[in-house]
Amino acid sequence: MNQKDKSSVLYALTLVFQFGINMLVPIFMCTLVGVLIAHFTGADGIVIPLFFVGALAGGRNIYLQAKRLYEKPADDKKDQ
Repeated sequence: MNQKDKSSVLYALTLVFQFGINMLVPIFMCTLVGVLIAHFTGADGIVIPLFFVGALAGGRNIYLQAKRLYEKPADDKKDQ
């Protein structure tokens, strides 16, 4: 494997991890807030809607990241 292939694989692996983190962190944080609200107020039904809010936020994060990823090569071609 040459250096270009290794850097390409590392770049792809980094993107996969970034997508995963961008999806999991909002879900985890919203679910945690829902659990805390449920614990202190007794409103157990709040966890599920907040989980979906986190999933929507994570999906939006991934969409924006992918959008930036696809716009970047077009900008690089203009500079050349």
